[in-house]
Amino acid sequence: MKPFQQVARSLALAAAANLPFNAPAAPVPVVQSRYVVTERLTLHYLESGHGDGTPVILLHGYTETSRMWRPLMARLGGDRTVIAPDLPGEGDSGIPADGYDKATMARDIHALVHKLGYRKVNLVGHDIGLMAAYAYAAQYPDEVQSVTLMDAFLPGVGDWQKVWLLRDKWHFNFYGETPLKLVQGRERIYLEHFWNDFAADPEHSLSEADRRYYAASYARPGRMRAGFEYFHAFPQDAEAFARFARTPLTMPMLVLGGEKASGSFLITQATLVDTRVQGVIVKGAGHWLMEESPEQTIPAITRFIDQVSPAHRSLRIAPTPPSQTQPSREQP
Repeated sequence: MKPFQQVARSLALAAAANLPFNAPAAPVPVVQSRYVVTERLTLHYLESGHGDGTPVILLHGYTETSRMWRPLMARLGGDRTVIAPDLPGEGDSGIPADGYDKATMARDIHALVHKLGYRKVNLVGHDIGLMAAYAYAAQYPDEVQSVTLMDAFLPGVGDWQKVWLLRDKWHFNFYGETPLKLVQGRERIYLEHFWNDFAADPEHSLSEADRRYYAASYARPGRMRAGFEYFHAFPQDAEAFARFARTPLTMPMLVLGGEKASGSFLITQATLVDTRVQGVIVKGAGHWLMEESPEQTIPAITRFIDQVSPAHRSLRIAPTPPSQTQPSREQP
């Protein structure tokens, strides 16, 4: 059916039903699955959008993968490229033997960005991903247009030992052979502790489809061990972040805290590491902002990035070499 025929049919249907006519929605950007090989490991990432806007890098948190960002990618991928990597050790990225401290992980993401030919980016991170986003900005401040941090905390910054997540401090020490054996074959039971107990309402947290996908993903060989190492590295992260904080960042920073989770805690921490912080409390939400309250979270992020991203062409260098595109196990 031709475009004008589609519009005419929509008008006729709307008139018959006595409803207002809404023009057809803009096409949803295609999400492609790609890989980049850096000096340290192979990183898998999802990519959508194109154009002259400064690219956006989306960094997921623990118990999830790049899959969590698909709804936001659909909104951001208009006049800019949006890239959502799987963090080292998770999803379809390689599993390094070490280097799970967030400064090293940030350098991994930086290597990916440069492989793709980009210099300046906007960073968005949730949970463990926000720690990697902050470490990226702290190590490469001239290459970051803006930072968005979403509900967790920054180890080593301010009164971080009183963060609400420390009710699960046992988990920071839950690594090694015995924990791995306890969780093996029970990955979903283990992961649902986070999905349910950190949500404002477990019935309105992650979807059943997402739970099945992530449980299967983390059950793959080596993935749970890698996830445990994110927490094992917290003492090293705290030392690095305390050092980074001595030189405050100056780029715009948006901080989103779930009302029923970190609340204003992360916003307060952010003011200790950046001079241009905007804080937003996501009403009624727990830790899983994208899943619990997309109607508040997605517009807040898109508005912020639209405001801070320059209108001129993004700074890009020649990609070396081009990334290899492979079929994704995820459905577009």
